[in-house]
Amino acid sequence: MRVNVRYFASLREAAGLDAEPLELPDSATVREARSLLAERRPALARLLPACAVAVNRAYVSPETALAPGDEVVFIPPLGGG
Repeated sequence: MRVNVRYFASLREAAGLDAEPLELPDSATVREARSLLAERRPALARLLPACAVAVNRAYVSPETALAPGDEVVFIPPLGGG
C-alpha cells in the first residue's frame, strides 16, 4: 500500500523535502513506517523517535494500523518560551 508522508521543521530540513510517498506492506503500522523511513533516510533516524505522529490529522500511537492513501505526518517536538 502507499501512504503519503509529510515532514515539518527539522524533519523537513533533514529529509530535504516536504513530503513523499511511502510503499508499505498491507498490514503496516505507524511504527513500521517510522522504522522504514529511518532506514531509507539516515538523517531522519535520530529525529523520528522523538516525534509525535498524526494520521489523517489525528494524533495516533505507534501501533496504529495504516490504510492506503493515509496522510502520515511526523511532528518534531517544539521548543520555545
